[in-house]
Amino acid sequence: MNDDEQEENEDSESVQKAPEATENKEEKEEKKDNSNSSEHDGKYFVVQKGLACCDKGAKFPNFKVTSHQKHYWNDRKGEPDYLSVTEDDLNFNPSAMPFGTCSIKNGNPCAFAPAGKWTKTYEKVKILDKTPLTEISELMCAVGGKITVMKHGQQIAAGKSDVKSSDEREQRVYNPIMDFEEFAEEVNGKEGEAW
Repeated sequence: MNDDEQEENEDSESVQKAPEATENKEEKEEKKDNSNSSEHDGKYFVVQKGLACCDKGAKFPNFKVTSHQKHYWNDRKGEPDYLSVTEDDLNFNPSAMPFGTCSIKNGNPCAFAPAGKWTKTYEKVKILDKTPLTEISELMCAVGGKITVMKHGQQIAAGKSDVKSSDEREQRVYNPIMDFEEFAEEVNGKEGEAW
């Protein structure tokens, strides 16, 4: 290889590296722009009928809201199952041995003892000056386990706006057994009750 070819190769290598440097600058700028995003984005708030999971336990108890009786998620009737779980709600149902047996205690009964409050709570919302839990919230047990949210407890259901914005052909692909037109009429209330 002569000197001219070597210089050409060096130049082409530096040109290939330049887009990477530009991409890194763009990625940094994008990260700055996304500073408003949160690890809670796309996560659901936890309600009382949700389930908790200890990485050292064997059972999955429901949450027990004791910090308030005022804020409900997605429930107009005010049923206790939909009370919002906050950072101060450290009890579970059942309260005795909530997580069954404990692997740290060699299979002996769970002696749950919270080590502080819930962490990774949603700071942008306050319920009586307390932050609510989301699916990524965590609580440490003094015995050594880490409690996380197994199920948030809210139910997802198709509403009228979801049915209106759905593509009938696409729905046939996902669920060929269901008659989507009939379902849409039923959801939109066009068809009367049969009973």
